[in-house]
Amino acid sequence: MAQSKRGSLIEAVTNTVVGYALAVATQFAVFPVFGLRVGVVENLGLGLIFTAVSLIRGYALRRLFNRWQF
Repeated sequence: MAQSKRGSLIEAVTNTVVGYALAVATQFAVFPVFGLRVGVVENLGLGLIFTAVSLIRGYALRRLFNRWQF
């Protein structure tokens, strides 16, 4: 049974929200190790940019794989 477009979007959004939280937490932990000094607002903004890219990528790949019926 194929996944609906709405289902694909809900899955991609959920995955991306969890990914965003993990990414921001990782950035806070890892950036200082590499000597990167980024403020909280900049860190959250950077996370949002990567999140938007991830959301688009996740949805597009899900639809592509659904079309190929993997």
